[in-house]
Amino acid sequence: MKKVFRKIHLWLSVPFGLLITLICFSGAMLVFETEVMELCHRDLYYVEKVGTAPLPMDRVAEKVAATLPDSVSVTGVTASSAPERAWQVNLSKPRRASVYVDQYTGKIKGKYERAPFFMTMFRLHRWLLDSMKPNGGIFWGKMIVGTATLMFVFVLISGIVIWWPRTKKALKNSLKIVAGKGWRRFWYDLHVAGGMYTLAFLLVMALTGLTWSFSWYRIGFYKVFGVETTQGDGGHGAPAQTTAQGGERAQGRSGGRRGGENRERNSFSPFASWQKVYKELKELNPDYKQITEYNKIVHNNQGSAMVSFNRLGNQRAVDRYTFNPRSGEITGTTLYKDTDTSGKIRGWIFSIHVGSWGGLGTRILSFLAALVGASLPLTGYYLWIRRLIRKGGRKANMRP
Repeated sequence: MKKVFRKIHLWLSVPFGLLITLICFSGAMLVFETEVMELCHRDLYYVEKVGTAPLPMDRVAEKVAATLPDSVSVTGVTASSAPERAWQVNLSKPRRASVYVDQYTGKIKGKYERAPFFMTMFRLHRWLLDSMKPNGGIFWGKMIVGTATLMFVFVLISGIVIWWPRTKKALKNSLKIVAGKGWRRFWYDLHVAGGMYTLAFLLVMALTGLTWSFSWYRIGFYKVFGVETTQGDGGHGAPAQTTAQGGERAQGRSGGRRGGENRERNSFSPFASWQKVYKELKELNPDYKQITEYNKIVHNNQGSAMVSFNRLGNQRAVDRYTFNPRSGEITGTTLYKDTDTSGKIRGWIFSIHVGSWGGLGTRILSFLAALVGASLPLTGYYLWIRRLIRKGGRKANMRP
């Protein structure tokens, strides 16, 4: 039995090992992207001086709108509960575009741009640096990453069977990493014990990651939880930023015109009620993390807002509100607990995959597990090549 699984383990690891290393390493590099960016560009994400009170949200939006060309508009504002954090003002284009603003002065601090290193790591992690074909051709990078991840699941499972000890003493010895008995023993222990210590994290990350690679897998995964989904559902948003999607459909194009020169004096401002809604949502949710209001107009010409919280679990959990964009009256509320199961599962999949569901502790563990996962194929190659060399030496010595 173990002999069969050893062969499965070996012959899946050999062709897919380097791909698994790249996927795990790039994933590890993305875990603390936000923290690294904020550390390196603190002047962008934080205000210079915390004032008595921030400017009204509509005033902040208007100040940014006055600097934009006619083709770009303000689509939303995200305000943090931390008074020292700059507000994020989202723009209609390009995709995920935003600027950070000192909410106490109205000064634009700078444009959000994902660092080239993290963009490369993200594209490597998801698509092996490939890009979606404009003519709808085969997305080879995405397919290869998905296939390698699926093979990684089988490698991990076969590794469990191979490792499974028969006695408590063998179990104890198999989980030790010995550094004083030569390099081969060290790399062997790191491969075996490291794999076992990180097994649960690696399996969970692989199984959740596959939902972004194959629609058939995603449909089956959702069905396990009793949810029907379509092939178009699911997406892998950038984890580092909260972005309100307004796009070309967003109202408030007039807000994007320089200085409002082309607007009539008495025309309706798309931001007129934002401050009123912001104040009401703060009162309703005193433990909020972020409040986002945006110009994406939903059914019956209602504005939209969402509130997120500093809680463990689904890090994409938000309470959603609709409001009258003229009067600022809140007209509808959808709490996270009342959200449909499909939406909850998407958020949980992302939170578990990136390790954010348990706070800083699970993120650190996910980071370390991903690094160990990247090392497993390399230590495996070392042990396999060393074994081939030893076998070759023995055969040479047996010749007459």
